[in-house]
Amino acid sequence: MPRPRAYLDHNATTPLHPAAREAMCAAFDLRGNASSVHAEGRAARLMIEEARADLAAFVNAPAGNVVFTSGGTEALNLALTPHMQAGGAKAGLFDVLLAGAGEHAAVLSGHRFPAAAVEVIGLTPDGLFDLEALDRALLHHSGRRVMLALQAANNETGVIQPVAAAAERVHAIGGAVVCDAVQAAGKIDCDITRLGADAMVVSAHKFGGPQGVGGLCFASEASHIQEALVRGGGQERGLRAGTENTAGIVGMAAAIRAARTRREQEAAVLADWRDQLEADIARAVPGAVFFGAGCARLPNTSCFAAPGIEAQVLLMHLDMEGVAVSSGSACSSGKVKRSHVLAAMGVEPDLARGAIRVSLGWDSRVEDCVMFIRALETAVGVIKARRSRAADGMRRAS
Repeated sequence: MPRPRAYLDHNATTPLHPAAREAMCAAFDLRGNASSVHAEGRAARLMIEEARADLAAFVNAPAGNVVFTSGGTEALNLALTPHMQAGGAKAGLFDVLLAGAGEHAAVLSGHRFPAAAVEVIGLTPDGLFDLEALDRALLHHSGRRVMLALQAANNETGVIQPVAAAAERVHAIGGAVVCDAVQAAGKIDCDITRLGADAMVVSAHKFGGPQGVGGLCFASEASHIQEALVRGGGQERGLRAGTENTAGIVGMAAAIRAARTRREQEAAVLADWRDQLEADIARAVPGAVFFGAGCARLPNTSCFAAPGIEAQVLLMHLDMEGVAVSSGSACSSGKVKRSHVLAAMGVEPDLARGAIRVSLGWDSRVEDCVMFIRALETAVGVIKARRSRAADGMRRAS
């Protein structure tokens, strides 16, 4: 019998929810292309449009304002362009892109602005987007059209960002806000109107849907993008050409419906488990530092470091003990490197190199948390013992 494992890396990808799997299996049996006019094509189109309505309701946007993409990265690459027309913003091209220092690489590297037109806004030591720095930047760029890219919650620390407060400032000068809600959707409320965003991005595999599908949602019907990334047959309002991924889209919609029904209750449970987990970590690893713990965070996320222990070493030991966690974002080709988020928070490099992220999800169990703590205690004990033996060997050799 295979050894049981504990999967605690939901912020990297969440296992496919049974409802999504069932919906996708039904969609795989469809024979029609959603762009075809015959009965089979119309059946596929109906499923896509029903899914579009589900995503629209999920973020409180009109269904006609939803564009399906291959995921969050493509959606952000599409939205972050000087050529976006935002409903409430001044007319013309955007001159400046402001982006939080803790944004995902899909924002920091995926935009279509000239490098000279981009300004990165710092984080506070707690991991919050610095609103005072934003005020200074807006004053500096007075008279220019400004777009702000700001995530709803950080994918590494889980810190919930002040999107509504930032949007109020940006809108006051006629600017626009693109909110990366990839990590937040399904965990906290992501109402596009309440947050004040002009555009919002989500990705299915972060809340129980399949990998490879996401969406870009606009708050206003007047919003549009003049230059599409993928050009061809004109699908998705002309913004994303190519035959739609019907099964993926349907699976995302099913995951949305499941997430909406369980979100509040699940959030309360996971927050309790997260808090207990951190108490157990502090007991097992004296001196452990928890990043962003002084702020409102996603209920499922904990990011910590054990002083003097590098994340890469600890990750390998935990994996061998049957526990899957990460050192932060999982979008760097499997590399373990220093977190740009923690660097922006001013965390010392030696401590940042030890950062571990634990993230719970819809299929997590108390047993997973218990298994993690046991594995952590074992791993830290082994690492310290090896270090002690190495130190003894060096003393004897000298």
